[in-house]
Amino acid sequence: MAVETLLDRPEYIRQLKSWQGQNDLIKIVTGVRRCGKSKLFELFQRQLQLDKIADDSQIVSINLEDLIQTQKIGLTEDTEHFLVGYENLLDYILGQLNPQKMSFVFIDEVQLLRDWQKVANTLRLQKNIDVYLTGSNAYMFSSDLANSLGGRYVEIKMQPLSFKEYFIANPKNVKFYIDTRQFGFNLEATNTSYYHYIRESGFPQTLKMLYDRQHISDYLRDTVYLNTVQKDIVKRFNIADTNKLDAVVKYMFDNIGNETSVRSIERGLSAGGHKISVPTIDRIIEGLLDSFLMYKCDRYDIKGKQYLDSNSKYYVADIGLRTAMLGIKDMDAGHILENVVYLELIRRGYEVSVGKIHKGNKLVEVDFVAKKSGGIVEYYQVALNVLGSELLERELAPLESIDDNYPKFLLTMDYGSGENNGIKRLNALDWLLGQV
Repeated sequence: MAVETLLDRPEYIRQLKSWQGQNDLIKIVTGVRRCGKSKLFELFQRQLQLDKIADDSQIVSINLEDLIQTQKIGLTEDTEHFLVGYENLLDYILGQLNPQKMSFVFIDEVQLLRDWQKVANTLRLQKNIDVYLTGSNAYMFSSDLANSLGGRYVEIKMQPLSFKEYFIANPKNVKFYIDTRQFGFNLEATNTSYYHYIRESGFPQTLKMLYDRQHISDYLRDTVYLNTVQKDIVKRFNIADTNKLDAVVKYMFDNIGNETSVRSIERGLSAGGHKISVPTIDRIIEGLLDSFLMYKCDRYDIKGKQYLDSNSKYYVADIGLRTAMLGIKDMDAGHILENVVYLELIRRGYEVSVGKIHKGNKLVEVDFVAKKSGGIVEYYQVALNVLGSELLERELAPLESIDDNYPKFLLTMDYGSGENNGIKRLNALDWLLGQV
């Protein structure tokens, strides 16, 4: 039987390998549905075998979305469509193991199982079992992880393909690929690839659709969006009127990068003819965040070093999904680039916020304050272009208002790089590809 060719996700494999062998910690990969979590587990299992760490007999892999497998195990559905019978799952797993060898247990979409924490904890306490889980909804993990797992877990946050992953994986760009450390990029190739990336998608399955925008759009709406909102929002909040849900989602997608409050969303929807209450809007946003369809970016007072409560910004998990929902008319290229940069910063492990700082009597905004553990701070301003001196001065001004010595960057679509008063100007696509 032919072995399926899997799209490489080296950064996530690196993270899994860094925790491999620490059996007292449960490894949990979280992320929006269809971002590639199941395939990542397949990749990692192959890597374990290639590295001679495990053979087939030491790997137990369970997908709780697989009806045939769950029936074989003896799991059934309750009235709320959760799987029940965790004892049967434990018995099945333990029956597959060789007590004389280290075993690796992978459970996909674990949030579908009632009392999954009992399974995870029981397996974790065994000395010869290394446990890996995936989940597609933060709501199922938040309080449960802290309380039931006693903090004995690590979370690996997965996203759809980054621009770099998309560029490398795309068949039309193969000729520009040299090796894992060096690329033969050129301006035309990167701009063309970015054009496709924001109009089509970073969801891995869409690569197989070879730029067929209609197929891609149907897949994103019907498989990614509808499947996610039905399972993670409609069912959870018992939303009867899905038209209201769609109206809120489209409004949020249309306003990426804008400071937003629930009240302003209510007013905007009302102006468009949709009467939706503040509590309903609040629940839908909570569902979008918990299902990883959107991310919230809070405001941060740079000088006061504290977070501000009101008017956060929101970014979508995949620009192609936004395009499928809204179309390509009036795509708002500036905020789209800002969204892509935000996702990349999150992907690189930063905690990201929107910076606020006073310049004279005026409160100005720094697009992103990016922090890492160890006291690392970086500031980013994002603009489509700064070809005129007035545009350049406007984009540099917020960064110049910051009086500390942390690195400051201005990312644009302009070709080339430069420096102004210690602020590095970089081509955004070069930065996304890791070339600067």
